[in-house]
Amino acid sequence: MSPRSSEEPPSGDGPPPEPAQLSESGQRSESGQLSTLYSIRANDPDRSWTDTQGMSQQDLDQISELMNALGDLRRTERDLSEASRRFMKLNETDMRAIHYLTLCANQNVVATPGSIARHLGISTASTTKLLNRLQAGGHTTRSEHPSDRRALAISVTQKTHQAAIETVGRQQAKRIHAAARLSPQEREIVIRFVRDMTAEISPEGEPWASDR
Repeated sequence: MSPRSSEEPPSGDGPPPEPAQLSESGQRSESGQLSTLYSIRANDPDRSWTDTQGMSQQDLDQISELMNALGDLRRTERDLSEASRRFMKLNETDMRAIHYLTLCANQNVVATPGSIARHLGISTASTTKLLNRLQAGGHTTRSEHPSDRRALAISVTQKTHQAAIETVGRQQAKRIHAAARLSPQEREIVIRFVRDMTAEISPEGEPWASDR
C-alpha cells in the first residue's frame, strides 16, 4: 500500500483537526495563526450592530487587522501582568499598591493608608490587611508621618523597589521604544485615535452598565 499523500484527510484514529480561523482578509497574523477574534465579519456577519456604511472591503479588512493588533496588545499586557505577579509573588492588588508606592517615592510624596485605599478603591479594613501582608513579606515599612501625627507613612522597601524596577519596570518601559519609532505627526494620529476609541467604548451613561 502506498503511503498516504499529504492531501488526504487524516484518519479517525487521532484528534480532529482544529477548525480554520479565517480573518476578515484571510491573512495570517504575525504569530502565524489565522484569527477572527476581533474581525467585523466574524463578530457581526449581518452588520446588525456595526455601522459599515460607506466602507469598502479594503477598509473593513484594514480595520479588522487594526482590531486584531489591539487584541494582541491586550493579550501581551495580560501575559506581562501575570508574569510580573508570578515573579514578585504578589496578587494584582498588591502589585498596584507597590506601583503606587514606587510612584510616590519617585515624586517625594508621602503615601498613607488613606491615600493607598483611595488609589486602589478598597475599604479601610482591606487596606489594613493588604499592608499587613506586604509588610510581612518584606515589601513595605510603616513609619511616623513627617507632618501628621495621626497618620502613618507607608514606604516600599529598597529591595522590592529595586526588584520591580530592574525586571517589570524595564519591560514596561520598552513601550517607549515603540512610541519613539513614530514621527511626531504619527504620534499625534495615534493619540487622537486612542482617545477617540476610549470615548467611543466608554460605558459611562449606558443604562445597562449602571450600578443597580
